[in-house]
Formats: sequence, C-alpha cells, structure tokens
Amino acid sequence: MAKFEVYQSGKNNEFRFRLKAGNGQTILSSEGYTSKAGCLNGIESVKKNSSDPKRVTKTTTPTGMFRFALTAANSQIIGTSQNYKSESGRNNGIESIKKNAIKADIKEVAK
Repeated sequence: MAKFEVYQSGKNNEFRFRLKAGNGQTILSSEGYTSKAGCLNGIESVKKNSSDPKRVTKTTTPTGMFRFALTAANSQIIGTSQNYKSESGRNNGIESIKKNAIKADIKEVAK
C-alpha cells in the first residue's frame, strides 16, 4: 500500500514528505516546509491535485532523463519525481500518483 512519509531534514530542520508506492519506490518528493502543518497541507494538495492532468508538468533533464512535477492551482510545485530512464517510466510514475495518492496513509519517519 502506498504511503506518505513525513520527516524532518537536517537542512534547516525543514519538514518534507515523500510518496512511496507499495513496492517502496519513491514516486514524489516535496520541497522543504518550515512547519509540520505546512507539510501536511502539501500532502493534502497532492491528494487534491494528483488526478488532474493539467497539474502535471513533464520535463527532460540535460542528461536525457525524464521527470515530472505536480503543481497546485496557484502553479506552485508541490512535489517532483525521481529521474526515469524512459518516457514510459515517467508516465507510469504519473499514473501511480493518480492511483495511489488519494488513499495513501501518512506516516512519520526518521529521515
């Protein structure tokens, strides 16, 4: 079962989340939040926006890897994906957040 992991990073003690698929792969990672409440709001935004294709931005890195970012209605990036070797891998990642984010549990973890 997919889950959101909430953790505090050593860098500026920011709160972050990552969405992990049932197989343990990280699908989406957040930027840093100054508060845990802000981080939890970010998770709610992922749940709300993950099924809207207009909220997904597909990109290619300078080294030819494929990525995507999920944005909120205000165009702010909520989270970014890992790098994928293929376009189809990236597309599978997008489908995974659509399918898994809405029902994913939230767990607090050590970094």
